[in-house]
Amino acid sequence: MNRNVISIVLGGGRGTRLFPLTYSRSKPAVPIAGKYRLVDIPISNCLNSGLNKILVLTQFNSASLNSHIKNSYHFDIFSQGFVDILAAEQNVENDSWYQGTADAVRQSMKHLEKYNYDYILILSGDQLYQMDFREMLDFHIESGGDLTIATIPVNAKDATGFGILKSDDEGNITSFYEKPNYDMLEGLQSEVSEENKHRGKEYLASMGIYIFTKTILKKMFDEGAGDDFGKDIIPNSIGKYKTLSYQYEGYWTDIGTIESFYEANLDLCLDLPQFNLFSSSPIYTRARMLPPSKINGSYVSKAVFGDGCIIMADKIENSVIGNRTRIDKGSTIVNSYVMGADFYQNTTEIVLNDRGGRPNMGIGKYCYIEKAILDKNCYIGDNVKIIGGKHIPDGDYGTYSVQDGIVVVKKGAVIAPGTHIG
Repeated sequence: MNRNVISIVLGGGRGTRLFPLTYSRSKPAVPIAGKYRLVDIPISNCLNSGLNKILVLTQFNSASLNSHIKNSYHFDIFSQGFVDILAAEQNVENDSWYQGTADAVRQSMKHLEKYNYDYILILSGDQLYQMDFREMLDFHIESGGDLTIATIPVNAKDATGFGILKSDDEGNITSFYEKPNYDMLEGLQSEVSEENKHRGKEYLASMGIYIFTKTILKKMFDEGAGDDFGKDIIPNSIGKYKTLSYQYEGYWTDIGTIESFYEANLDLCLDLPQFNLFSSSPIYTRARMLPPSKINGSYVSKAVFGDGCIIMADKIENSVIGNRTRIDKGSTIVNSYVMGADFYQNTTEIVLNDRGGRPNMGIGKYCYIEKAILDKNCYIGDNVKIIGGKHIPDGDYGTYSVQDGIVVVKKGAVIAPGTHIG
């Protein structure tokens, strides 16, 4: 079957709901699972599906994302594969930035003319899932689809946060509502598996994964179909083009908020996590020449470690510890994500900081960290206590912020010895 496909990963906008993790980086560049970036997920799904022509559209805070992609994805000279950046640009025909997801693709179409493709796979850069896109492509081609939307069954409570569609028995989408109110859900149930029906998951939510037949997408853009896929393109295509729902039954989560980001990372610590890092479909990322992690005298339970860590903590439990993390003796880390560091401090600097009573990069002695996210390159002094929970009001507190009771220490923040948060 002809799968002549080009994949487009949307680099995302400001990502305000993930602040402060997106203060200096775009959403797809946010570190996940201790050693990856969110953008590695859709790119890896493409590569594991045999799709190796990939473009990443970037606009906001794109420097770290550009650097990561440049340093991570290389193909040999005998391959036609690529992972390239398409940055937002102003030109003589258009002096505005991207106005929405569809507008980002529309403005990029002129750069696709040099490629030979029949279908366009459009992906979000801030989701966690493992999916074989070949199955979705086969469904699209066999069904004669103009547009196919990957969907996942959700319950009524979650449905209000997604684009909800209704489909018939053959997968044709008959209606679509972007983030409907609860009282609009009546009659929007679709045909789902018995297991999902039993769990109350009878509503089909758009996953933000689309396959367009090339000629149809060009026609839609020529007709001025709108600037956003969820708000404009999809509703306008129903009844006019063959618009299909492809139901996905696996694990998928949208990393849209601090809470969802926190829960997705801590889920990796479970005995049987929903997202399987140890499957036969690898997650690709930048190859770092780091030493193995070193752990000395620590009690460790349900923890995930990146590379190059130096751990002397008393206890680490149900936590993700990122690359190059240093945790000094006597410290306890519980239900937290410590992202680690971009570089190592030299030993001379460490000795001088110890003499002067200044924090070193990492977590100092006799600290207690619970329900927190520590962004990269943090300096946590000795005897610091950070205890998240609903007792702390949400807000921005300078070196850290709080959302849904989760304390997020900002990138490069210095927390003085003896500080108590929470």
